[in-house]
Amino acid sequence: MNILWLQSAGCGGCTMSLLNAESPGVFELLDNAGLRFLWHPALSQETGGEVRRILDDAETGRVPLDILCVEGSILTGPKGTGRFQMLSGTGRSMLDWVESLAPRAAHVVAVGTCATYGGVTSAGGNPAGAIGVQYDGRNPGGALPQSFRSRSGLPVINVAGCPTHPDWVTETLMLIAAGEMHADVLDALQRPLFYAEHLVHHACPKNEFYEYKASAEKPGQMGCMMEHLGCVGTQAVGDCNIRGWNGGSSCTRAGYACINCTAPEFEEPNHPFSETPKFAGIPVGLPSDMPKAWFMALASLSKAATPKRLSDNAVADRIKVTPTLGGKRK
Repeated sequence: MNILWLQSAGCGGCTMSLLNAESPGVFELLDNAGLRFLWHPALSQETGGEVRRILDDAETGRVPLDILCVEGSILTGPKGTGRFQMLSGTGRSMLDWVESLAPRAAHVVAVGTCATYGGVTSAGGNPAGAIGVQYDGRNPGGALPQSFRSRSGLPVINVAGCPTHPDWVTETLMLIAAGEMHADVLDALQRPLFYAEHLVHHACPKNEFYEYKASAEKPGQMGCMMEHLGCVGTQAVGDCNIRGWNGGSSCTRAGYACINCTAPEFEEPNHPFSETPKFAGIPVGLPSDMPKAWFMALASLSKAATPKRLSDNAVADRIKVTPTLGGKRK
């Protein structure tokens, strides 16, 4: 199966993340699955006229286009022309190329949150008109209309994440290669369920602190970061703490709050990423599937029952109080 990869408006971080695929590496994995790059701007050798011929062959159908991957948002400015971003050497905008190539592709995959929903490149007033391939933020309809379907009958497959996990990309491509990518394995925002059916909260190493609401108060402390430091892992989809990144780490394992980078419009939460917005002292962003009254009742009981070990360690930068091994009987 042929993959044509376009890098649109973004930092290239999703390609950098993809190169961190391990056991096997990305090239070995794709090769074993019968997947090959027609062209990737950062990984392929072809340049200049060679690339133009590859694009022409894909556009005219002379070469089958099985998978079109788009990394980065699509710029629509100025005034809807897309000419803020031209595909070098072609005289045409990236918007024009995506609109032309997508109907030719058996599958269209948006790689990373910029490509899926607009992401960071759409923040700050969005003067360039950055949008996702099939979404504009939370709103269906981006560079491609909401009604768009690839030759396989599927909408754009949104592999969201900033950057996206390398395994999320390779697993998506493997499912396509195996003929197992169907509408029923995508969630409501068109993200693959194999990672979107999990929360970042699952397997977080700070879960014991979360259970007792033993909270960190400053960056670098060991406690749960939900109450004060902006962590929204209880609301964010992703198996980041289950499969780990780069040998097993994750944002929360590294002591940084989850900012829900797999979600549309995460880039502008209307508050600092490292602060938890509160109303009357109560965090605004509570777990998405728990009623607020229940959460507050549970939190009060949990705080009252917090072991000293957890309360002390929560505001420390390392373990200060170790677990008691066994109890003394009177």
